[in-house]
Amino acid sequence: MNIVEVKNITKTFKSTVAVDDISFEVNQGELFGLIGPDGAGKTTLFRMLTTLLIPKSGYARVLGLDIVKDYKKIRKRVGYMPGRFSLYQDLSVEENLKFFATIFGTTIEENYDLIKDIYVLLEPFKKRKAGKLSGGMKQKLALCCALIHKPDVLFLDEPTTGVDPVSRNEFWEMLRNLKEQGITILVSTPYMDEASLCDRVALMQKGKTLGIDTPSEIISQYKKTLFAVSSSDRYGLFQSLLKYENRHSVFPFGDFLHYTDKRENVSRDELKKYIESLNHKEIFIEPVKPTIEDCFMELMEEN
Repeated sequence: MNIVEVKNITKTFKSTVAVDDISFEVNQGELFGLIGPDGAGKTTLFRMLTTLLIPKSGYARVLGLDIVKDYKKIRKRVGYMPGRFSLYQDLSVEENLKFFATIFGTTIEENYDLIKDIYVLLEPFKKRKAGKLSGGMKQKLALCCALIHKPDVLFLDEPTTGVDPVSRNEFWEMLRNLKEQGITILVSTPYMDEASLCDRVALMQKGKTLGIDTPSEIISQYKKTLFAVSSSDRYGLFQSLLKYENRHSVFPFGDFLHYTDKRENVSRDELKKYIESLNHKEIFIEPVKPTIEDCFMELMEEN
């Protein structure tokens, strides 16, 4: 069953096309990721799906309900955690939770089983004002407030942006636990490494989807030989490879450059010989397996 159905949806702000003719479906119980940089259209898409914005064209349904005609029904059945911390900073942790529970006509006690694994981490700080919490604790509180009415679908807009690595890992573990409880989750993130934690992903850039599939299937479609390359002068090497007539793509990736060649079956030795001819020293070249980020960069080139 499709919990979310998006068909040819477009949203513009004056002359800017924020979301451009996007279509996809999300299945029941799925953890679906929208992956892309800032300005890709992820937040605008989420705001339409949570009935906060009206599309210019196309349509979308959430839980079989139209996002324009049935907005009141949708708001009662979804949880939304915006990218910016938007809870009441002068209220305590406990007061924020009680406030949101009251709005939805429920209590903390009624749905405590759903949030208890998250709330136990917050409980020592329940009297602390929300504005005084750390970034990771603010995200946990925001997630609790989005879950307090036991939604069928959860929309999380860049929930781990600006959060330390430990809190990021904790947050994704919480999402896996929520998924096991049958909640359908849509999450957006600019972090490519988080794509592998989703069941399926939509790669987004400039309001369009570049590809929609499982992370493993997207990676399997990467056909070129990918090399990790470095030398004692990485910036100089980058400039050299940019000018190379056989270059298909090259971009920084951690301590290395990731390079692909226009020629089929180009060998490591051929590439090394060219780099040596430019007087680079301490050359390292090895074929590597592509990541989601490599696939994203390749899809950007194609589009």
